[in-house]
Amino acid sequence: MSPLHLFLQADLVVKLVMVGLLLASVWTWGIIFTHSARLRSVGKRTREFIDDFWRADDIAAFLERRGGDKLPPALIVRAGLDEYRRPRATGYDKAGLRERISISTDAAIAGSLDRLSDRLNILATVGSVAPFVGLFGTVWGIMRSFTAIAGANNTSLAVVAPGIAEALFATAIGLFAAIPAVIAYNRLTHRLDLYEAQLGRFADRFQASLAREMEKG
Repeated sequence: MSPLHLFLQADLVVKLVMVGLLLASVWTWGIIFTHSARLRSVGKRTREFIDDFWRADDIAAFLERRGGDKLPPALIVRAGLDEYRRPRATGYDKAGLRERISISTDAAIAGSLDRLSDRLNILATVGSVAPFVGLFGTVWGIMRSFTAIAGANNTSLAVVAPGIAEALFATAIGLFAAIPAVIAYNRLTHRLDLYEAQLGRFADRFQASLAREMEKG
C-alpha cells in the first residue's frame, strides 16, 4: 500500500491524472520559489533606490548614475520626468500637465506590476482545478473497482480496498498540488498589493515635487 505501489497498480487513466498533478505540483513550487525570491529582491532594491533618490541633491545626476536601472521606482521617475520635460507652449495648463504626469506614472506602476505578477494566475488555476482533476481520477478508479467486483462476483473488502485506495490516492495528490498553490497565490498577491501601495506613495510624493517645480516656473 505504498504510494509507489498504488501508482503502479492504478489504471492508465488514473496514472495519467497522477502524473499530470505531480507535474503541476512541481511547476507550482517552481513559481513559488522564483516569485518569492524575485519579490524579496525587488522590494529590497526598491527601498534602497527610494532612500537614495530622496537623499540626492541633483535628480539629473542621480538618474544619469542609475539611468539603466529597471526597477519600478526608476521607471516611475523617468515616466514622470519625460512628461514634465516635454515642450510646452507659453501659458500651458498646469493642471493638465499634472494630470498627464499622474497618468504616466500610473502606467509605469501598472506595467511593473504586470511583469511582477506574470504566471501567478497559474497558481490560481492549479489551486482551483487540481482538486477536481484528482476527484476525476478517484471517480474513474472507483468505477473500475466496482466493475471488477461485478465481474468477479466477489464483494469482499479485500477485493475492493486496493482499487479504492488507488483511486483515493489521486485525490490526495490533487490536494497536495492545490493547497500550496492557493496559499502561495494569496500570500504573493498580498505582497504585490503592499508593493503597489509603496510605489503609489512614492509616485504621489514625486508628483508633488514636480508640482512644486511647476509653481516655481
